[in-house]
Amino acid sequence: MRFGYWMPVFGGWLRNLPDEGMEASWDYVRRLTQRSEETGWDLSLIAELNLNDIKGVEEPALDAWSTAAALAAVSNTIELMVAVRPNFHQPALFAKQAANIDRISGGRLALNVVSSWWAEEARSYGLQFDAHDDRYGRTAEWLQVVDGLWREKRFSFTGERYTLDNAICEPKPLRTPRPTIYAGGESEAAKNMIAAQCDAYVMHGDAVDAIAPKVADMEERRHKIGFGRMQYGMAAFTIVRDSEAEAKRELERITQMPARPPAGFANFDQWLSGTQLERELKIQEYSVSNRGLRPNLVGTPEQVTQRIADYEGAGLDLLLLQMSPQAEEMDRFAAQVMAPLRQSAAVTPHS
Repeated sequence: MRFGYWMPVFGGWLRNLPDEGMEASWDYVRRLTQRSEETGWDLSLIAELNLNDIKGVEEPALDAWSTAAALAAVSNTIELMVAVRPNFHQPALFAKQAANIDRISGGRLALNVVSSWWAEEARSYGLQFDAHDDRYGRTAEWLQVVDGLWREKRFSFTGERYTLDNAICEPKPLRTPRPTIYAGGESEAAKNMIAAQCDAYVMHGDAVDAIAPKVADMEERRHKIGFGRMQYGMAAFTIVRDSEAEAKRELERITQMPARPPAGFANFDQWLSGTQLERELKIQEYSVSNRGLRPNLVGTPEQVTQRIADYEGAGLDLLLLQMSPQAEEMDRFAAQVMAPLRQSAAVTPHS
C-alpha cells in the first residue's frame, strides 16, 4: 500500500469547523511537503478549484499548478499528483507546462484528470461547462492531445473540440512513457474513458465490500480492451488515537453541526439531491469531503492497520488521506501506522 495525502490548499477539510490550524498558504504547504518526505509519505494530491468548496467560496484557495511548480523545486521524493480540469486548460499549452514541471521535479509529476462538477464555478470564470457525457468526451480528446504531444516529435490532431497542426512539445516529461494519469468517475462514460486512456482509477471513500467490485469491474473493462492491470486509489479521512473511545470522541467533535450552517455548507443542498442517505448521515458525510468517513479509518493504530489490510486485499494500491490538523495528524499516522506496517513488511519473508 502506498500512502498519499491531500494537500490542504483550502485551509482544511472540515466544512463545519472554520479554523483547523492549517492555513491556505504557500508557507504551510511547503513545510508540510518537506516534512512529509522526512516521515515517509509517498504522494500528495493537489486539488484544483478556484473557489473554496470547503471553507466557503470567499475564503482563500491556493492555485494548484503554480503551487505544484513551486513544490517541485523544493521537494525531492514525493510524487506530486496534481488535479487538472480539461475545460480550464488548453491541452497543447498544458502539455508544455506540465512537462516542464515534471522536469523541475525530476520526474515526480502525476495528473489527476477531473472532468469537472461545479457548474457555478466554471460559469463565474466565463468558462465552458459541458453536459455530463460531453465532459468525458472533452476529457477523452484532451488526453489524446496531451499524450500525443508527450510521445511524438510532432503531433497533429483533428477532433470536435481541438485541432493541432504539427505541434511540438520539447522537452518532454522525464517520466516514461509518461507521467501517471489518475482519474475517477462512476458513470459508464467515465469508467470506459478511464479504462481506455488512464493508468490509475481513484475512488471516493467507501466500504471494502463496495470497493472490491469496483476494482473488479475496472479490471474487466481493461481486460476487454487488452490492457494490463491499473492502479487503484481511494480517498479517506483518518483519525488515529491510542484508544477507540478517544477516536470516536474526535469523530463526534468534527461532525457536530453548529446551529447556523457554516459557509462551507453553501453547496449542501446541491449535494443532497444526488444522494439517498438520511439527512443526519448526509450532514455527517458532507462535513468531510469525498465521502472520507465511509472507510471508517477511525480507531487505534491496530484497528486502522487492519482496515488498511482489508482494503489492500480488495485490490487497493493507494490511500489518499485527509486529516485535521494536517501536519500533526500526518506525523501521528506516519509513526503509528505507516512505520510499523513497513517494518512488518520488511521482516516478513516472501512466499
